[in-house]
Amino acid sequence: MADPTTYRPKPGEIPTDPGVYRFRDSHGRVIYVGKAKSLRPRLSSYFQDITALHPRTATMVTTAASVEWTVVRTEVEALQLEYSWIKEFDPRFNVKYRDDKSYPFLAVTMGEEFPRAQVMRGAKRKGTRYFGPYGHAWAIRETLDLLLRVFPLRTCSSGVFKRAASSGRPCLLGYIDKCAAPCVGRVTADEHRAIAEDFCDFMAGNTTRFAKRLETRMKEAAAELDFEQAARLRDDIGALTKALEKQAVVLGDGTDADVFALADDDLEAAVQVFHVRGGRIRGQRGWVVEKESEDLPSLVEHLLQQVYGDADRDAVPREVLVPTVPTDLEAVTEWLTSVRGSAVSVRVPQRGDKRTLMETVRRNAEQSLARHKVARAGDLTLRSRALQELQDYLGLDDAPLRIECYDVSHVQGTNVVASMVVFEDGLARKSEYRRFIVRGAASTDDAGPSRNGRGELPATVDDTAAMREVLTRRFRRYLEEAEGVGDLDLSTGVVGASDAEADTTGGRAADTGVAGTRVSGGAIDEDEGPSSSGPIDPETGRPRRFAYPPSLVVVDGGLPQVNAAQAVLDELGIEEVALVGLAKRLEEVWLPRDDHPVILPRTSEGLYLLQRLRDEAHRFAITFHRQRRSKAMTTSQLDGIPGLGASRQKALLRHFGSVKRLRAADVTDIMAVPGFGRSLASAVVNHLAEGAPQQPAVNLTTGEVLE
Repeated sequence: MADPTTYRPKPGEIPTDPGVYRFRDSHGRVIYVGKAKSLRPRLSSYFQDITALHPRTATMVTTAASVEWTVVRTEVEALQLEYSWIKEFDPRFNVKYRDDKSYPFLAVTMGEEFPRAQVMRGAKRKGTRYFGPYGHAWAIRETLDLLLRVFPLRTCSSGVFKRAASSGRPCLLGYIDKCAAPCVGRVTADEHRAIAEDFCDFMAGNTTRFAKRLETRMKEAAAELDFEQAARLRDDIGALTKALEKQAVVLGDGTDADVFALADDDLEAAVQVFHVRGGRIRGQRGWVVEKESEDLPSLVEHLLQQVYGDADRDAVPREVLVPTVPTDLEAVTEWLTSVRGSAVSVRVPQRGDKRTLMETVRRNAEQSLARHKVARAGDLTLRSRALQELQDYLGLDDAPLRIECYDVSHVQGTNVVASMVVFEDGLARKSEYRRFIVRGAASTDDAGPSRNGRGELPATVDDTAAMREVLTRRFRRYLEEAEGVGDLDLSTGVVGASDAEADTTGGRAADTGVAGTRVSGGAIDEDEGPSSSGPIDPETGRPRRFAYPPSLVVVDGGLPQVNAAQAVLDELGIEEVALVGLAKRLEEVWLPRDDHPVILPRTSEGLYLLQRLRDEAHRFAITFHRQRRSKAMTTSQLDGIPGLGASRQKALLRHFGSVKRLRAADVTDIMAVPGFGRSLASAVVNHLAEGAPQQPAVNLTTGEVLE
């Protein structure tokens, strides 16, 4: 823990302009990002009497080792820069909005030649239109099933689509007229795209013209005595009507609005939003956040950043109804207006239908908070207890806030891989996970032993040797990268910026609106910019991956694996990292050079945490091993040619299209491919001419023909 007075900037050094500030820890990681209308009073508030600070704020300022700030021109620029940095750095002390459940969307892949309607979750993809979110996936499927009568859009996967195209027979939906069957040519690609566009228009709220069009066609069919067609159109109108009935009208004036509401207690807040389009509720979404020291106006402001930060202009409605006015109402309104491209109103409803709807959303937020507290009661307490128990049972100086766990996976010593998973504050941090290809005892450097044409290792490796190699590579990288962390004085945390550095300006002003940068607690290189939350590799410009040491290393295994891992740490001179092993048979915890294990109680939260680490490392390792094994079992006629690796094989096949065409090429033709000289081209021609089997490449696991 650092003393905030060691890196506290002088009040006269801090500008009074708008800006964004970042607190960094002793390893250079960004742990908090904030913005201010005036930087001087805001930053000074962090360095008052520590007993007067909120407990989490006090923890943040004592964890930090330096503070830096960037001056911008306007409050809107500060808002935009704050959001982009929070998203990029993922600071541990900023509020994190976690969905209280995973919300599905109805997605139409307009970027494909034949658009497909399907249920989607997770990150949004470019070229895909999304509708929702919905409360349940079955609600999407039910709505989609109704609308396919009117809009026979493709819903099948790529594999089903290709099989139908090759066989000339559509799937069941094609036979019952719920798909236009573009796979067998019943409609052209343009006709199918027109169906998809009509479907998207209907889902976007333009419903009236479709109902009128069907009604007109039904009357025409009845006038022509085509009663079967008229009956089908009548049923289609009924399907549209039923789909519309599922979306209740809540605002009679057809308003487009997003309605936000919060329910909170001393520790957490639940947020709900109803997306209203054309007066109807089109979707609902919710989050649960840790309040920490945030007041409600700040929560609302950060919530709007989260929802609309990456949104396109169509996702921002004309009205945003909130339970309380955000901290910087004018800046938020101006920012949303710039995103939408037209005026946006952010306000608190006072009466009428909108106030009634706000109360409905608030009741949903209260129920969400109650469910969350039941489902995750004591989660923070249990995590703290688990870390405290590990500190006590293992005799550590501090609670292990960063834990790394390693596991090795292989089949009889072949295709050996390893995994590294990271837990911070008792929670998985998947962005820090790493995978290793074990190269064998011959090498622990970047060269590695030679491999055959399929990338297989020439010899097998046992678990202990593999663990030793992986830890050597990981901690050797840590030592190398820690030496090049930069100009931050990590040992003292004393204010180290010179007068010249204090006047650094303009380095990124052209693209970010940054007017100047200043650092307290250490100097930074202005050329780096806000590109990473930690040390930067000066050659690649990317963050260093292994620059942060763990508090505790866990290996999957007993005393042999633990002693092998400890030998690595001893060789590299690393003394500040604790090490344990978790044996599967009796769940004993082994310490280095100790003949007797530590037995944690079966109900210990610390043991549960170690088990979750071990199981997650095992899952991550075995998944990677299966990928490697599947790849190693794929054979090709180009395997075994000296100097022809996987990349050049792909280049050849990309250039010629198939091995059959490559076999007909001569040396000059092959030399036209980038990366091929005469000797390598001759080797390829000779290999294919010397009786290489006349057969395509085959995946030996599935039997699939690859070429």
